[in-house]
Order: sequence, then C-alpha cells, then structure tokens
Amino acid sequence: MEHTQNYYGSLCTEMYEILHERPPLDELDFYLSYAEKGQKIFEPLCGSGRFFLPFLNRGYEISGVDLSAEMLAKLKQKAPAAKVAQADVTEYNSGETYDYIFIPSGSISLFTDLSVLKAILRKIKALLNPGGKFVFAVDTVEARVPDRADYTISVSVKTQEGFDLILKNKNQYDEATRTQFSPSIYELYDGSNLLQREYMDFQTHLYEPGEMEGYLYEAGFTQITVYADFDKKPAGADGSELFLYECGIE
Repeated sequence: MEHTQNYYGSLCTEMYEILHERPPLDELDFYLSYAEKGQKIFEPLCGSGRFFLPFLNRGYEISGVDLSAEMLAKLKQKAPAAKVAQADVTEYNSGETYDYIFIPSGSISLFTDLSVLKAILRKIKALLNPGGKFVFAVDTVEARVPDRADYTISVSVKTQEGFDLILKNKNQYDEATRTQFSPSIYELYDGSNLLQREYMDFQTHLYEPGEMEGYLYEAGFTQITVYADFDKKPAGADGSELFLYECGIE
C-alpha cells in the first residue's frame, strides 16, 4: 500500500475540483487586497488554479508552481497560456523575482518537516523584491480534528461521468510534533464496481501562537503582521483556527 505524503493524485484532484471549484469570496478578497496592476505576482502551490485563475482573469501578471502534475493539468485545461511550472518549490528557479507572493488555504501547513518549511521560507524570501509582500495562512492547533482509529467515509461526490467518488480517512494527532495525520483512501465506483483506488498520506502541522514568527525572522523577513481572519483582525488568544501572515523585507 503506497502512501504519498500530501501529493494530490488524479482522484484527489478530481474531488478537489468538484468540492472547490471557486475560492471563498472573503478569502479571495483578502489576497486580492494586496495585488496591484504592474506587479509581478507569484503563487507557490498554485494547484489547479482556484486562486490563481481569478488573479489571471483580472489582468494581473501572475505565475505559479506546483508539484502535482495532475493539479497543474486541470489548471492548464482552464487557462492554456498560464505561466506555471511543475517543480518542488524549494528547487524552483525561474530567474525572476516578485513583488507579491501568496499561499492561500493554509497550504504551507502541509510541510510537516520543519527543516523543509524553513527551506521554503528562505526560498520565498530570496524570490521577494525589497518592499514586496509575502502573504499566507496556516492552520492552528485550534483546527485539530478528533482522533478516529478506523477509516470512515467522510465525503462522497458524483463525477461528471456519473461515477461515485468517495473519500475514506482516519485521524490521529501527535502532540509532540503538533502534526495532524489523516491517511486517506480515494475510491471511484461505477455502481458496486471499484474502478480505481488511490492512497494519500495527508499530514498537516498545526501552529501555536507565536511559532511561525520565529521561523519567518530566522528566514530573514523583517516586517511581520499577524491576522486572525480575512477582515484583518489582529491575531490574539481568541481560538482562531487560522493565522494570516503579512510579511516583508527591507
């Protein structure tokens, strides 16, 4: 049984497209609020384009990168001329730097190895122009889900072909590393006939207040503001399930 950590394969991508066709408006407006025409904008972990495409369709100069060939194929179907590349973000080198870089949806929490996280932050700092902004979200310890020892169906959707696509997962939280383990099985059925099965080793690191700031300063960011919601309410000890970071360099 092969489990690929946080890799969005074909069935995972199909379900993602069905469930997340468009971004939440409050979240999209939050990221758009930092964008200006004439800027060079970059979205690491752009996936199938849920946020990337609204920027592109509004006339912004945006490029992106993602590791999943399946997710990028969906993006290119919608926008064949989109400037995107398949790569590990830590190894990405376009030769360009950017005025605004953003990572929505808490995707940076997918990097549970903190040495990898720190490498990503250093890479993004190197890609950011002086005076530019790096804006992103992380999941917090308040987003922890209850442990569940057995695989249980959590989502079931219909594909365009009329097949049933289901997600089974279980959950375990490791207090020591603050890692949420949610191994997942995606199955595609035509009636009772199993057509395809795909495994995903889904993991997220859940952040405590003040934790990410230390990693950002270590990476070289000098201007850091933390929000608790998309209305830019300052973060505090209020039980928020996400923190939003606005970062810059001198």
